[in-house]
Amino acid sequence: MNNKDFITALATRLDMTPKEAGRIATEFINQLAEKLDEGNTLAIQGFGSFEVKKKLERIVVNPNTKQRMLVPPKLVMSFKPSNLLKDKFNAGA
Repeated sequence: MNNKDFITALATRLDMTPKEAGRIATEFINQLAEKLDEGNTLAIQGFGSFEVKKKLERIVVNPNTKQRMLVPPKLVMSFKPSNLLKDKFNAGA
């Protein structure tokens, strides 16, 4: 499912225009990004939680040249699904 399909399905389910549904989805993503940017953990009941974690700097080796390189520390987003979401996903398998 791509973004257009998602917006269309959301609009149909909420009985609104695709433009309104797109605005709601965009605002939701903006709020999610803003809270994560502030360093907060965001939990959505029945769906899961989003968290920003810091990866430490590390040394990697290029397998072709055997050259060692230092990878600087960086922030990454992690997602942990809720048990309810896991159960729904596993029930369909």
